[in-house]
Amino acid sequence: MASLLDVFLTFLRLGLTSFGGPVAHLAYFREAFVTRRKWLDDAAYADLVALCQFLPGPASSQVGFAIGRLRAGLPGALAAFVGFTLPSFLMMALLAVSLDRIDPAAAAPFIHGLKIAAVAIVLHALVGMATSLCPDWPRRVFAALIGVALVVMASPLAQIAAVALGLLAGPLLNRDAPLPPRPSPPQGGKAFAVLCGGLFVAGLVLGPIAAAHDAGGGLALADAFYRAGALVFGGGHVVLPLLETEMTRAGWMPQSDVLAGYAAAQATPGPLFAISAFLGASADAGPGGMAGAALATLAIFAPGFLILLAVQPFWTAVRAAPLAQRAMAGANAAVVGVLGAAFVDPIARTGAPGLAEAAIALGLYALLRFAKASPVLIVALGAGAGWALSTFAPGL
Repeated sequence: MASLLDVFLTFLRLGLTSFGGPVAHLAYFREAFVTRRKWLDDAAYADLVALCQFLPGPASSQVGFAIGRLRAGLPGALAAFVGFTLPSFLMMALLAVSLDRIDPAAAAPFIHGLKIAAVAIVLHALVGMATSLCPDWPRRVFAALIGVALVVMASPLAQIAAVALGLLAGPLLNRDAPLPPRPSPPQGGKAFAVLCGGLFVAGLVLGPIAAAHDAGGGLALADAFYRAGALVFGGGHVVLPLLETEMTRAGWMPQSDVLAGYAAAQATPGPLFAISAFLGASADAGPGGMAGAALATLAIFAPGFLILLAVQPFWTAVRAAPLAQRAMAGANAAVVGVLGAAFVDPIARTGAPGLAEAAIALGLYALLRFAKASPVLIVALGAGAGWALSTFAPGL
């Protein structure tokens, strides 16, 4: 029970402080679970990131779900999901019923500061992962080439291709450095995995049938969000067009409200998929309010978690082979390149567009690296710096 509560409270804290989108979330997770709590090492963490890059769904939430499962079994996975998602779920659902009374301009300086803090946190994670996962020049050069290529060809499919290329290049990159297989924690039986895979497919097949008999009802709403969660690679930024199409085509919401919810989701901590709470609460379909928010949120996250539960036991078995270990070392180097590209754009581009923001971000990074400051403190300092820039130096 203590371990389960620890998982929930740890992820709740992250859910309250993890601003910046999926890549920043991965940086927060690494700081919390690799550096500070040592629940897993850098290589095992990068393995999870690589796996979730291949799967549809919200990658950072899937990584958190997997870490919770490693720590406290399936209840731990659910505790991680609830803890990480609950703050943004409540914020977005409450925003849906009070949108007319919110002044976005008042929050803008603090949001800008949170983006500056995300630059520092992602940079800190990137440096740490590069040091650990790219210990030799072949992997360093490979990671750098992947990063440059993804800056030029930014897309979720390109990220998947980069990790796949890392798998193929791994045995060549590491041919002079044998990598013994690491022991892997049990990930559940294969029968349970097959069951989860069956449920994933059943949702895709039966959802539209149920929705056809429930137009404008809860089943139709759940089907729309389930399909969005099952068919999107790359996280919250990519799911927006799917959700916008679903909501506007069915006449459940005007486009302007969908875009307002998306903008608000980027200003809240936690997963961007929490936009589902806003849309479910506001839609002219399903139960509406908090019930609609809960239904849409569960529906959009469910397929990503089901496919992860279906694949992970087989992934664990395969990666225990020596050749697979060498391949994973290449994939891990590719993950460094993927995170490096995401650091350049959009993290640094939006968080530190000027010299003042860049200087603040470097100062916060120094606090993380050398003073071992808590990410919570970095977030608070970033928000304060954003307010100070807007108030005292608006032209910088």
